[in-house]
Amino acid sequence: MTLATACVLIACLLPIVCAGIAKSPGFGKPRRDGGFDNRNPRAWMAGLEGWQARANAAQQNSFEALPIFIAGVLLAQQADVRQGLVDGLACAFIVLRAGYIAAYLRDTASLRSLLWAAAMVCCVGLFVCTAL
Repeated sequence: MTLATACVLIACLLPIVCAGIAKSPGFGKPRRDGGFDNRNPRAWMAGLEGWQARANAAQQNSFEALPIFIAGVLLAQQADVRQGLVDGLACAFIVLRAGYIAAYLRDTASLRSLLWAAAMVCCVGLFVCTAL
């Protein structure tokens, strides 16, 4: 497994981590006391506020970022782009996405947007490398 392939796995796990963060205060509490409602999880998540709502939004955005990242890694590897370059862009994407999630949780919108854009540059870079 290449480092870039491991990064694809990590990227796939990031939304699950965000969901866990959003749900964490509700674990172990009865539903009537605001605990997590496993019978209707989407409605429960839709009612979150503050950092929990931002963690849920980070989860959704992490899912949205997956297709372009996965496609970029797969196409770059299929096109025999130098593996070190693919690995570097993939690792940068993961680091930037982790920073993005942290910025989302801390409610630092400008930094979050900057990190999002930088992560997208990594994805576009993977595609550009296939044309070189």
